[in-house]
Amino acid sequence: MSHSLVRGGTEITMLRTRHGRAAVLPFLAAFAIALGVAGDALARDPPNQGRKAGRIAAKARPVNRIVPAPQSRAANRPAGAWERNGHTAAATAFPHNGAPNAFLHHQEARRAELRREILQARSRLPQHPLPGERGFTGVPPPGETRFVSNEMVFHVAPNISRQAVENVARKLNLSMVASHDVALTGGTMFRLRVADGRSVADAVRALEAEKLGVAQPNYVFKLQQDPKLAARTQSGELDQYVVNKLRLGEVHRVATGSNVLVAVIDSEIDSRHPDLAGAFVERFDAVGRPDKPHVHGTGMAGAIAAHRQLMGIAPGAKILAIHAFSPDAGESPQATTQHILAGLEWAISKGARVINMSFAGPYDPMLQLAMKSAHEKGVVLIAAAGNLGPKSPPLYPAADPNVIAVTAVDQNDHLFAGANQGPHIAVAAPGVNVLEPAPDSGYQITTGTSVAAAHVSGVAALMLERNRSLDPGTVHEILTSSAKPLAQGGRNDQYGWGLVDPARALLDVDTQLANERRNNSARPAAAKPGTVSSR
Repeated sequence: MSHSLVRGGTEITMLRTRHGRAAVLPFLAAFAIALGVAGDALARDPPNQGRKAGRIAAKARPVNRIVPAPQSRAANRPAGAWERNGHTAAATAFPHNGAPNAFLHHQEARRAELRREILQARSRLPQHPLPGERGFTGVPPPGETRFVSNEMVFHVAPNISRQAVENVARKLNLSMVASHDVALTGGTMFRLRVADGRSVADAVRALEAEKLGVAQPNYVFKLQQDPKLAARTQSGELDQYVVNKLRLGEVHRVATGSNVLVAVIDSEIDSRHPDLAGAFVERFDAVGRPDKPHVHGTGMAGAIAAHRQLMGIAPGAKILAIHAFSPDAGESPQATTQHILAGLEWAISKGARVINMSFAGPYDPMLQLAMKSAHEKGVVLIAAAGNLGPKSPPLYPAADPNVIAVTAVDQNDHLFAGANQGPHIAVAAPGVNVLEPAPDSGYQITTGTSVAAAHVSGVAALMLERNRSLDPGTVHEILTSSAKPLAQGGRNDQYGWGLVDPARALLDVDTQLANERRNNSARPAAAKPGTVSSR
């Protein structure tokens, strides 16, 4: 079969290829990674690589049906084990027998140094006091206009009654539009409309003077995909190069992200797309009105969990679809503080372990408070760095200290020219000319930090399948320490710590888990037996 797309008046056809079994044993790839020779051809490009990418060509040709991706056998395999000739073998936990303590000490020292590097890099970002802290104000900075021009949001603690808020709103000539409880921030969020042509900044300032709660603008965020770049036609053939670049054939023999819940806060997703069949657990509408399935949300979900004609990073992951972004007057989809907070709240209530945020915008105090709470609850937060270029100031939520910021590179590891840069960049991922699903069973080629972030969300799901007790800080540390360096001298503000490497990350997860188990087994037994915690 084939699928045809029309881009700029030119029809391009999506071809299917036959799934073949990889001829190279997966343990060889793991062994090569452990030895630090990931660039070796055997590890990077094994013969007859499984799950060959779909291709786009100018003319259709007879093709064979692609076999759906097999379910991961990793669920039946003990953590810390890689398959070897049908059997399992523990990943190497230390370089040689007789020196486990020295190796563990080295690993801990390495992680401590990485934590210091992360904190040092983030110290160069603008520092913002949280609501309730000394020096905080919700008044927008001079020149900031990225908010709804006649709206604001007002957060009050649980001990403040609705009647008290209504009284203050009447006093200040503010009309109440909506309200909802937000467990993440511990209180109730009111959406208020500013009348009489007053500026939002003046309204926020007046409401702050009442000392009843936290007031701020209803900020606006945009998806990080350029429609012009997404619609660009391609000459010749183009593989789904991400499959080989990130060695997904090897990776998926170890983990597929099986049943890890990944929330995607985005535009409407086409849940009926064949590549996403069975991937969705539940849907939440934060907008309050129906929208047609959109290319952005559908593409991001596909980058994470596609599993038929295309191959996502974590084809076994389960998607929580959050409709928070909606087109307005023909513009690209946007969302406000209120929409995103509602989506975060719902995702966490449903047990999301990873939240993908392929959008960017201004600093938002209430979102910062919500991100801090989500991080403390063990949720891995991943965001697109943004597409406003190297001279742009940091965009949020990527620049939030509790978020993993992702930039985009092309097939040859060249930085996407439109990517934001800065000390918050953690890792890079493929984000230029990436083939992803589109609504109505179609396909698209997309470019931007959005899809790069979705790829890293998929890697986080793979890691959590291997060790579900990983906390967000450890996920961040493993992603950065296992990344392939793309700049001389280590980390920089363009690439972060380098190109995300799923195979190395999984090996690090397994090694860490094996070492923890070794440590636990070496500890003296408790005086009295009791229930052993699963954590």
